[in-house]
Amino acid sequence: MSQRRRRSLALLTSGVLALPLLTGCGAGDDEGGPAAAGQDIATTKRDKVADGGVLRWAVDALPDTLNAFQADADAATNRIAGAVLPHLFVLDAKGRPVANPDYLEKAEVIEREPKQVVLYKLNQQAVWSDGREIGAPDFVAQWRALNGKDSAYWTARNAGYERIEKIEKGKTDLEVRVTFGKPYADWRSLFSPLYPKQVTGTPDAFNEGARGALKVTAGPFGLGAIDKKTGTAALNRNPRWWGQPAKLDTLVLTAVPRAERPAALAAGKLDLAEIDRSGADRIALARRDAAGKGTSGKGAPGPGGAGSAVATGTGGAPAHGPGAALTPAQATLSWATAYGTDEEKAEQEKENRTKHTESVKRYADEQKALRGFTVRKSLEPAYTQLAMNGASGPLADERVRRAVARALDRQALADLVLKPLGLPAKPVGSHVALAGQQAYADNSGALGGQDAKAAQALLADAGWRRGGRLSEPAGAKAGPESAPQDDGKTPAGPGTGNDGLYIVGQDDGANGENPDTAGGEAAGAGAGTAASSAGDERGVSPVLAPAPFGAQQQASLLAQAARVRPVDDAKRSAARDGDGADPAQGSPAPAPAKPVIRTSGNMLAKDGKALTLRFVLPAGPGSESLRAVGERISRMLRKLGVNTETTKVADDSFFKDHIASGQYDLALYSWPATAFPATDARPIFAKPEPAADGSLLVEQNYTRVGTDHIDQLFDQALGELDEAQSRELVRKADARIWAAAGSIPLFQRPELVAVKPGLVNAGAFGLGAPRYQDIGWKKAPAAKDGKKK
Repeated sequence: MSQRRRRSLALLTSGVLALPLLTGCGAGDDEGGPAAAGQDIATTKRDKVADGGVLRWAVDALPDTLNAFQADADAATNRIAGAVLPHLFVLDAKGRPVANPDYLEKAEVIEREPKQVVLYKLNQQAVWSDGREIGAPDFVAQWRALNGKDSAYWTARNAGYERIEKIEKGKTDLEVRVTFGKPYADWRSLFSPLYPKQVTGTPDAFNEGARGALKVTAGPFGLGAIDKKTGTAALNRNPRWWGQPAKLDTLVLTAVPRAERPAALAAGKLDLAEIDRSGADRIALARRDAAGKGTSGKGAPGPGGAGSAVATGTGGAPAHGPGAALTPAQATLSWATAYGTDEEKAEQEKENRTKHTESVKRYADEQKALRGFTVRKSLEPAYTQLAMNGASGPLADERVRRAVARALDRQALADLVLKPLGLPAKPVGSHVALAGQQAYADNSGALGGQDAKAAQALLADAGWRRGGRLSEPAGAKAGPESAPQDDGKTPAGPGTGNDGLYIVGQDDGANGENPDTAGGEAAGAGAGTAASSAGDERGVSPVLAPAPFGAQQQASLLAQAARVRPVDDAKRSAARDGDGADPAQGSPAPAPAKPVIRTSGNMLAKDGKALTLRFVLPAGPGSESLRAVGERISRMLRKLGVNTETTKVADDSFFKDHIASGQYDLALYSWPATAFPATDARPIFAKPEPAADGSLLVEQNYTRVGTDHIDQLFDQALGELDEAQSRELVRKADARIWAAAGSIPLFQRPELVAVKPGLVNAGAFGLGAPRYQDIGWKKAPAAKDGKKK
């Protein structure tokens, strides 16, 4: 795995680095426009924040490593690094890098010719927790560990460090002079985080020493105990911190899966947690119920005596939660079974009723506890895109990709996800930056907006026609070889909620089956089960043989039987019994069956194949919005005449087994937008190169779509020290990426964070990131003077 590829993989799996938040202005401050959504963190001045206290903050899991430059670093790694290690540049509320005065007095390019030289002037108070000054030795050790020259260091990212020629002390110990062998526009991305030389000085210390412990730190917090049993990592206020002291005594990162966070919040195990749409809905319902809105029969007890905690619907049943779907008829049947004469069934039903009552009561208690929480909302520094695999199949043709893109109503897709949350719903116009960031510009015009006629013309030019003759059985597709429709890791079948495969456009008659040969409903009904069973015996998945195919088989057999010359009853009887039959004459051979002609009807076809694209989506909890977007896209494409074959796969195999390996035509996933697109976006859109074994080296370009010109523009931007010109080159690269139509940005991802009352300077950080020392609990209002006793 290349260094650049691992760099982008780290960004993909962990999101944008969690850096402290500052505000500030810089060159080109008006570029990029305003952020699509501001921060929602209950901003409060420090003098209004109490000193002391503990904050329990949810993470998905405890980190496997505390070294942010290793391949298995994740979001928790970066959150810890943001609180305990130096970051020379930090991201402001618009996602723009600004110098961090806690560590830097100044950092600037002081020479451009003959070589680029950056001079760092360090804060004279900045020291490591062991009392040693932060200085040039730490810079040198980190550069040597990350420049890629010593393979003994197990690094995941070296972007920028490989361009450095030398690092030396300046005129004083507080100055660090960095000379670049090649110009590097994104020099502000380096040395954030900065590790002490004790971690980066030797391969052993780098590879193993910082995985589970950081003995030396230099942030507002220091690393305390990491307890794998309780799933917690404690960050304690750093007594040696020279800046504004942390308001909190302790920040406890607590590992809780997202699906379990509403219950953990209700149980008092968490104070701050990013949640999904379902968790936000629960808190909204709890607050609505507390306000007495949306209830009928106020105070009517629901199952388990929960009426006081959950709003009730008709007949006193809870309006939401585990008891909401229970109808009066089902409740009556359950009671009758529990107290019926069949003792075995009665015992089982009583057990089920007890479990159900307990779950209803538990849900009601949780809802009561969730009333006090607030959901803070913004938009994440990441966008969701429709990826199109251009390596093979119909999407290898740029005209088909462009047609698919121009069939999309991106505004409708953004509305679908963001409007119900009360968030701004504006489609993202760039692959490399988000609104507010300096490199942002809406370059979608390079491809063009939604235009059905233009899309149809592109497909026609590529040879795809409606009503085209099909030479393959129904269910066959024109894309790459068909992959298994279920990866074996996700329950599938009736009742599981994951049937594995759904083909949009493959209804009765939708693909143009001849109505004279397809058979009526009555005829087809009798053969449907048999055809499905026969398909199983042949090793063909019945899912891949929809009803029209079974009807076609039946019609073909009937047509063959009709062409056999009829004989009278006597001869038929004789032949059947073997009496009077003349073996020499026998019955004349049946005429060859006339092949059934199938056409694609209103759908598109070419070279005997229907235009059907495999659409791979994750099946797990938390991906409901992606699946809803996928269904809406499928309907948009069907209007164009394009079938989609939707496959839902387990979350843990979605990326590894499908996206990275190229086993898809269409997919939905997200990329982070960083403050350094010339560095971080290039491997995502780099042109795939053939390897010696014939495979493609794709870096992080999982659409396999790229051009030499795009690569050249990124390379030029990376070496251009005129910041405005560098950003302009990045924008030009983005316009070319739009024109190539390998991926289509749709919308910025929503950020929903549940917050306990009184917590300030924390929540939905948007494009920025936490300023950890300012997070805390708001002071209680002071009693008014002269109040009567």
